[in-house]
Amino acid sequence: MLNQATAAVARIPGGEFTIETVSVDDPRAHEILIDIAGVGLCHTDLVFSAKLQIMKPPAVLGHEGSGIVAKVGSAVTKVKPGDHVVLTFNSCGDCPRCNGGEPAYCFSFPKLNYAGGRLDGSPTITIGDERASANFFGQSSFATRALAHERNVIKVDRDVPIELLGPLGCGVQTGAGAIMRSLACRKGSSLLVLGGGAVGLSAVLGAVVRECATIIVVEPKQARRELALQLGATHVIDPSGIDLPAAVRAITPTGVDYAFDSSGLKQVIAAAIGCLASHAKFGLVGVPPSMEDAISIPITALVGGGFSFIGIMEGDSEPEEFIPQMVALYKAGRFPFDKLLSTYALHDINLAIADSLSGKCVKPVMLTA
Repeated sequence: MLNQATAAVARIPGGEFTIETVSVDDPRAHEILIDIAGVGLCHTDLVFSAKLQIMKPPAVLGHEGSGIVAKVGSAVTKVKPGDHVVLTFNSCGDCPRCNGGEPAYCFSFPKLNYAGGRLDGSPTITIGDERASANFFGQSSFATRALAHERNVIKVDRDVPIELLGPLGCGVQTGAGAIMRSLACRKGSSLLVLGGGAVGLSAVLGAVVRECATIIVVEPKQARRELALQLGATHVIDPSGIDLPAAVRAITPTGVDYAFDSSGLKQVIAAAIGCLASHAKFGLVGVPPSMEDAISIPITALVGGGFSFIGIMEGDSEPEEFIPQMVALYKAGRFPFDKLLSTYALHDINLAIADSLSGKCVKPVMLTA
């Protein structure tokens, strides 16, 4: 049986999304059909839509969905119709990484999250007679309905606004998880955050929870610097035309204990190395403009400084634990991620993208109602 839905469809590389009627397949044994209430816009969606080479057109993207369970497959025991859920990345649950509590590094991550369909090759979404590339991050939630999997559906409390929770499934858990889990920043430590977008500002939220004493945000847009201070940053720096290490060491002369890059810009990352204290840890999540981008670090500096450089996926999150933890912190008033959000209707997705790229908003969330 097919379930009709409205979706934002990517047909032209780098072009605008079109709003179309699609058909979503009924859930198989371990699948779950979700009525989407809201879905965040993530930079990764734009990276994939810019070329449409991996997810081929027509493609239904979206991987920060949240909503209410409509139907469950015959083998599903985790949730039932009516439950409120956040959707996150998919993982196999059987490989050594999944068994070790590291599902973001699942050995089957690529084929489970951006192969465009199920593992057996069958589609989850069709548009008339066309097969759509879907099952993006196990969901494709730029739609009023999404087909997800028992592994990437997280049940949450009903007393929080379900339409706003989608970004917890990727962008927010990436930034906050990097600080709270990957780097595990110590109480009283110093942290440098490069980039004040949704991921960088989520890192600030995580740093406040971890009780970092000095939180420095480097961000060119004034509005985002101001928001960083409201969220708990102790210092902000406009990087335009400055010596970054000198500016940071004017705040903390011995350098920072931790650095976190969400920009993906090699020149920013290279400059930040000069901001590090001895034995500092540097976490990186930013996607570079070119897959060929690289930085060079003198071996003597690396060894002599005792630096650790850590690539981070999804904040090293175990979503079954971390997403409810973030919700509980939000309910306690300690994790105001909602201050990052601006809401749009799903059919205004192109406006949301334009506002995000211009810096008018930090994290757009498209609502379906």
